[in-house]
Amino acid sequence: MPRRAARAALPLPDLVVLVLQGGGALGAFQAGVYEALIDLGVELDWVAGISIGAINAAIIAGNPRDAAVGKMREFWEGVSSALPVLPVADNDLAREWAHWAAAGQVAAFGVPGFFTPRIPPPMFAAPQTPAAISFYDTAPLVETLDRLVDWDRVNDGKVRLSVGAVAVETGNFRYFDTRTDRIDARHILASGALPPGLPPVEIDGTWYWDGGLVSNTPLEHVVESADEAMLVFQVDLFPARGPRPHDLEEAWSREKDIRFSSRTRRISDGLVRRRKEHRLIARMLDKLPEEMRALPEVKAVERMVDCKALNVVQLIHQPPAWQTGARDFEFSRATMDANWALGRAAVEASLKDGHLLAESIAEGRSDSFAVEAGGLQPRSAHAVSPSPPEKKD
Repeated sequence: MPRRAARAALPLPDLVVLVLQGGGALGAFQAGVYEALIDLGVELDWVAGISIGAINAAIIAGNPRDAAVGKMREFWEGVSSALPVLPVADNDLAREWAHWAAAGQVAAFGVPGFFTPRIPPPMFAAPQTPAAISFYDTAPLVETLDRLVDWDRVNDGKVRLSVGAVAVETGNFRYFDTRTDRIDARHILASGALPPGLPPVEIDGTWYWDGGLVSNTPLEHVVESADEAMLVFQVDLFPARGPRPHDLEEAWSREKDIRFSSRTRRISDGLVRRRKEHRLIARMLDKLPEEMRALPEVKAVERMVDCKALNVVQLIHQPPAWQTGARDFEFSRATMDANWALGRAAVEASLKDGHLLAESIAEGRSDSFAVEAGGLQPRSAHAVSPSPPEKKD
């Protein structure tokens, strides 16, 4: 029998992956997505993240499934605890002003359990040290992660974990992966060390910064590292599409969306092009005579172009009107709760038409689905399924 979600008619392939983009405070949206998937009985085999996505991913991989949601709730309630929960008038203008006020408090005082302002400030620190090139200290996050994450479970458990970071001196991007590395709090901090706010993290003599400087989504790593049929829930925190800005604040917000979402689109489009090329090569190989197909070089090419089924459900955070360009560093409790609820709603919207997704997986159709504010939108440009996956027994 195929493995199924508890309440959705959703056959799952051999590998189910959750891909978590970077986006600071917007990571509460990812927590809502994960909670909804768990409620539906979806079992994850692999979770990959960048920046705040790496933090959420570590909590998921470092806890039993039934405990992970509670640990994520503990993390997000902890980092959103600095501001008192005050009543705010139920209109966009009032919530926008509260949003700005909360973001200002974060800039001035940091986030509990996450980062604190440097005292003395970086200009008084010794040159070429982490303290000299960052405004905040992330030491509190180490304690938070060690409390919430079982690192032995991360490295020896059933859920694979991948997090991305970039080397400061070479600019080379690297994924730390539990298939090849022993991951601890340093790797998670490195993946989220966005300069000049947060300090670089040293791992084996190399300084690392936030992986989002190079690529804000681990999708490419996941696809290139897997050799079996796969369903990916890709959680994007910045929408590629949006209206023309009306003022400078909206221009700042829209620029940020384009900057961080364009990498996701570029990676997805590149995967589609590559798979189309592989299918063409496979058809050409099929026309070769048997004696040529037995050649080692031809066998190597056949292995290279043997694409397994890939389906992507893209769950996209669509910010409410009151969330400004500061939404990635606004950690108030009200905003955290709102983003968490939006994540749950995105999953629920995707599974209202769950039969469409199931058909795509079972029949090998080249469909993916992007879930935005308007509901489930088919996006054939984002995933390719050249052959139907075999089901798990």
